[in-house]
Amino acid sequence: MTALSTPSRRAASLRPRRGALLALLAFALAGTVAAGPAGRTAAGAAAGEAAGPDVDLLLLGEEHDVPEHHALEAQTVERMADAGRLAALALEMAERGRSTAGLPRDADAAQVRAALAWNERGWPWAHYGAAVMAAQRRGVPVVGANLPRSEQAQAMRDAALDATLDAAVRERLREDVREGHCGLLPESQLPGMVRVQIARDRAMAATLAGLATPGRMVLLVAGAGHVDATRGVPLHLQRLAPALRVRTVRLAAGAAAGEATPGFDDTWPTPAPPSRDDPCEGLARQLTPAR
Repeated sequence: MTALSTPSRRAASLRPRRGALLALLAFALAGTVAAGPAGRTAAGAAAGEAAGPDVDLLLLGEEHDVPEHHALEAQTVERMADAGRLAALALEMAERGRSTAGLPRDADAAQVRAALAWNERGWPWAHYGAAVMAAQRRGVPVVGANLPRSEQAQAMRDAALDATLDAAVRERLREDVREGHCGLLPESQLPGMVRVQIARDRAMAATLAGLATPGRMVLLVAGAGHVDATRGVPLHLQRLAPALRVRTVRLAAGAAAGEATPGFDDTWPTPAPPSRDDPCEGLARQLTPAR
């Protein structure tokens, strides 16, 4: 289980993909993962162990554009809900304050998307609909956990956020933001962007703390950087709800079986994805004034 203590230096291999902080690539939810016993995936089978009775919060850290990760998320929701263990599904992909709690189990996808104010442009429903609807059909509320966009500008100016993490962690977040934007952002913008990242992690942590239910588990689906215990949501949970027992899982495309990553209790490997277009080329075009 993740130790919520002084953060260690993150493995270089876990630096976020540049595209994860730029925009989500529109991949269709497709493909399979390596099958394990009884037709279940090896990582999916691990969900039962990860969702043991000694865990209050299970945090899955995905790569947003990997279809196998979304399939694993849906499978984990199904396994936990069918076992009566899932209290709520929390999502980075919806804003805090949004919830399906008032909907009937048989609500259709359009109703669910409306309740969550789903942003299709940022988060393609084809990626997340299976997990969301698996929870809805089983009577498990789906809850937005992310900082509302309307609060991001205020967060950029909120210098008090700097004091919520130590200087070394803020510097690593700064490097993440710089690399995630291909080194194209002006240096003057980096402090504000780091504050938004901190505010997003704090919002997710506060959401999880508020959803915690004795004897059951809350599942968070978010990008791997948010789940990393050396710099993300778990650090803020340490302050907000130190008694909660947290388990962090990295969904890792191309990782080796048994591979460990600092900041995560478990790594669930999936096949390496096909080559991707370089998202930095698109960002450079966006930032280059037309002549």
